[in-house]
Amino acid sequence: MRIPPRIATLGGIAALVPALLIGGQTATAAPAGALAVGDICYSALPSQAHDTLDLIEQGGPFPYEQDGTVFQNREGILPSHSTGYYHEYTVVTPGSPTRGARRIVTGDSHQEDYYTADHYESFDLVDHGC
Repeated sequence: MRIPPRIATLGGIAALVPALLIGGQTATAAPAGALAVGDICYSALPSQAHDTLDLIEQGGPFPYEQDGTVFQNREGILPSHSTGYYHEYTVVTPGSPTRGARRIVTGDSHQEDYYTADHYESFDLVDHGC
């Protein structure tokens, strides 16, 4: 399992400034026909997503072997980046005998976290400020 870097350097923050100032993203848009990425307040996430984000910040340990693996973005919904930019983590679904459908997908930029409740059919960028 590879834990992706969380860019907290000035260079990483500087890359986010244009996105924060104009409300957009720094990466290229999803292909035509792809669903747009929404947003969700951190406070609106299920408690299990908070647990997953905490584990990511701590570097684990994670409950599933697949956690931390490269997310390929085959759906083309997230901004296009090179392979290895995104990683996926399970958000535990209470009562589910499997991993369920909920995931956090992280990008290499600081606090670039996406939540999906429907196994990659849609994504919401987590707003850590609300």
